[in-house]
Amino acid sequence: MDIKQLNKDLCELIEKRNALAALDYNDEIYDDVEEALHDFEDDFLEKYGEYLEEAFQTVHDEYCPDNDVLLPIAYIAKKYIVKKDKEGNTIYGVGPNEGILVEPDDYPGRDVRLMLVPSPTRIVMTIDNAHPKVVWQAE
Repeated sequence: MDIKQLNKDLCELIEKRNALAALDYNDEIYDDVEEALHDFEDDFLEKYGEYLEEAFQTVHDEYCPDNDVLLPIAYIAKKYIVKKDKEGNTIYGVGPNEGILVEPDDYPGRDVRLMLVPSPTRIVMTIDNAHPKVVWQAE
């Protein structure tokens, strides 16, 4: 698996999702942007789906075995917060209530979510929309 290309493609997918999120549904280009996003998502799944599904299965087995694993694309937030660090590197974050709700044995009754985040490509678990914990990283 080409981890650098995976990360690059995930970043591109996120840029496309952010572009769509910035548009009003009534915008005349909304449908074209949405279609381009869906085509890219399909290509992304074809290229990386099996690898990422295995990663999510590993995470689910360890943290939330009672929850079904979804397609990797489901774990990508609808919108990411994009920032630059002091060195000019792009940092991706997510707002509250992003990611897929899961029910881990260790956190009963809490709002626990899993999401796919780039740079580096990793699966992050949040508890009550805080305390991000990297539970898997592409290698």
